[in-house]
Amino acid sequence: MRWLKLQTLIALVLSGLWGGFLGFEHLRGNMWFLERVEATMTDVRSLVRGQTPAPSLVTIVAIDDATAQQEGSYPLSRASLARIVDAIARLKPKVIAVDMLLVDPGPEAGDQALATALRQTKSVLAAAAVFSTEKQLIPDDQGSPLSAVPDAERLLLPVVPLADAAAVGVVNVSTDDSGTPRFVPMLFRSGDRIESSFPLRVATLATGSDPEIQSGLITLGNREIPTDIGHVLPLTFYGPRGTIHTISAKAALDGNLPAEGITDHIVVLGATVTGGGDVFPTPFDPVLPGVEVIATAITHLMVGDGIVRDRAVRLVDCGFAIVLPMILVGLLAWRRSVIGLTMMALVIIIWVEINVAAFNHGIWLSAALPMAATIPPVLIFGATQLWLGRRQASVFAAQSEQLQRIQAPGLAQWLAANPGFLAEPVQQDAAVIFIDLSGFTGLSERFGPEATRDLLSSFYQLIDDEVAACGGTIINFMGDGAMILFGLPERTEGDAANAVRCSARLCNRARDWLEALPKPMGSRIGFKVGAHFGTVVASRLGGGSRQQITATGDTVNIASRLMEVAASNHMELALSDELLIAAGQGRAALASRKLSGPLDTQLRGRIGTLAIWLWPDGLPQ
Repeated sequence: MRWLKLQTLIALVLSGLWGGFLGFEHLRGNMWFLERVEATMTDVRSLVRGQTPAPSLVTIVAIDDATAQQEGSYPLSRASLARIVDAIARLKPKVIAVDMLLVDPGPEAGDQALATALRQTKSVLAAAAVFSTEKQLIPDDQGSPLSAVPDAERLLLPVVPLADAAAVGVVNVSTDDSGTPRFVPMLFRSGDRIESSFPLRVATLATGSDPEIQSGLITLGNREIPTDIGHVLPLTFYGPRGTIHTISAKAALDGNLPAEGITDHIVVLGATVTGGGDVFPTPFDPVLPGVEVIATAITHLMVGDGIVRDRAVRLVDCGFAIVLPMILVGLLAWRRSVIGLTMMALVIIIWVEINVAAFNHGIWLSAALPMAATIPPVLIFGATQLWLGRRQASVFAAQSEQLQRIQAPGLAQWLAANPGFLAEPVQQDAAVIFIDLSGFTGLSERFGPEATRDLLSSFYQLIDDEVAACGGTIINFMGDGAMILFGLPERTEGDAANAVRCSARLCNRARDWLEALPKPMGSRIGFKVGAHFGTVVASRLGGGSRQQITATGDTVNIASRLMEVAASNHMELALSDELLIAAGQGRAALASRKLSGPLDTQLRGRIGTLAIWLWPDGLPQ
């Protein structure tokens, strides 16, 4: 029990340390190897939550297939873009956000026209950050709010005429291994230059407030927006394409752009044309246009309805990573049964419910981290316990086998199935046989302990073989003899007949065994058998720590004395008349088989006589 407690304590400590290590790495943002699992679980939770209506603050003006078909080409010319922007600006939007990279100069007249259109209202143009590696390792240094900003190799900025006419924001998004946008970095570094992201620049112009950057937090006016490591904004999508209000840019070119959705709204101008390439897979749509991803980020900043994954949430993740495996390992150690497994399943269900409920309420608790923290310890501990259990079972089996050799096999098996067997003494009829070697004491003195031991082992073996063949039970081996019982653990109608048959087989087998011994041994010893049938008291004898199943009573004493009768008459076997009668053998039949008897014999220590039958060479089998 102490060893089991020590195992459990070690397993609990190691589980907590493992969860703590993973939690520490999670706080630093170094759990990239779990991104695929977390992405899948996030998509599942998004689908469970379902689609939600997008706030009406942001409208997309889409350069779609109809627009490209009308203009006859794609990308649109700067002059066409100028006409679209001009049509939007006349309807007084809060901000026009052009989600298009205009980094190459076009015809001068077109660039000037577009710059003039952009100057009519607050507007933002897209820039792009170029990184030297596909993945950015973001240090989690809490000393400076800007220490974890992604460091770009260079920035692709709009051409000068356009950049002078509008604000500029970096349009990059952060995707996972499946290509799904999960975050939008709010700030970018390029050399000594810090540049705002496209959504943050748009929100800044729309609110008229400069952002305040803190670790894990951006303040816009009176609104605080939690951010994750590296000042990234977690994304949660409202639904498939078109969930955010979208108007075709063709309406702007045709001069019938509706004021509803434009006036006093943030308008994002971007491409949704087929084959444009700017699409991303999301839980609700495998080809969500990039402009809708950007519009989603802008909406989160303006409304504050994005999902929260900041340092406080990551600390909660760490707590689950430490506590959950310890609870499950503890339950597995407590009850390796249906109850324990049920309790473990209940704990897992509760954790899943908490995780999904938090996600539905805008809190992004990690699913992959607790799984990674829990599965290895539980599997390792469970496998170790299974291996130790099998090893212990093997030890118990070996011990049981040894006990079977010491205790009668039939009784041992019966006790295993019926633990209460003979808890109280039982009185019943049974046949009792005693067999003993004669002359053994002098033989042991002459030939020594090793030869004596080998002799007894072979004698005991023949007794065991014959008793097992006849269905009897060896109650115990006593020195150079044995006590055999027919009637335990259950009485049968053939007990007496089986005892007679066993007596005959023992005599014949013992005679052959003696003849096979070396003459110096075989000539010095003999054997005698006594058998009787009657009432015995079967019980457990001994103290609380050591008990032995045996039979007592006058029947046992008579069977033992019958060996003396056989020896005094120079016979091998003495059977009581009661045993033969119980075996169903009449006196005429016995006489025809040349048994001597019945002889009225006085037994030592008894008053009166007993009818005895003798056989010099054993009964025919």
